[in-house]
Order: sequence, then structure tokens, then C-alpha cells
Amino acid sequence: MYYRVSGVTGKLTGATAASAYTPQGLKPTVPAQAPQMVFASPTKVVSETGLVAHYMGINNVPELQKIFQKTDGAPVHLKRGIMDKMLYRTTMGLTIGGTLYCLIALYIAAQPRKPQ
Repeated sequence: MYYRVSGVTGKLTGATAASAYTPQGLKPTVPAQAPQMVFASPTKVVSETGLVAHYMGINNVPELQKIFQKTDGAPVHLKRGIMDKMLYRTTMGLTIGGTLYCLIALYIAAQPRKPQ
């Protein structure tokens, strides 16, 4: 036996097999024509004289590997010299300054207001 939800009472009622598979009286829709197959469409052939993108830069990987794999005891984020050190120190200074600013703002916000 098949069951379906009655649209009037909202309870389960007995149903036939055909109506049990079309809930609330909805009928399945069938498209008028079948959709076109994705892989059945013709493919575009790339011509030999078409636009070709070439990477015009040089390969820096071997030089960077020599720098970063050197065992000099420096952390990886400081191995490239003075600019890395300046960036690291600026970041740390801003982080510490921001933390202090947040703590001071929290302290000021926690103080009770004086009546005027």
C-alpha cells in the first residue's frame, strides 16, 4: 500500500501507486525535445598559426633554491636580506602597536562614566 500527504487534512492517506509518486498532484514535465548532448557538438581545431602565449620571463627558481636552502640559521622569511628584515620588523611593530591600542581602548571602555 502506498501513502501520501492529504492536501486537505495534512495527514497520511492511502493512495494508488501513480499518485504516490506525484506528490500533491504534481505531474512530471517532459521537455518537448531532448537537450543537445554536450560532447556531440563539433570541437574547434586550434590552428598552427593561432595566437600563442609565451612566458617571456626567466626562470628564477634555481637561484631562489640556493638562497632558501642555505643552512645559515636564519628563518626562511628573513633569508632575502634587508628588505625582508624591514618588512618583518614593520609587521611586528604594527602588530604590537595594534595590540596595545586595543588593550588601552578596552581599558577606557571598561571605566564607568562620570555623571555630569
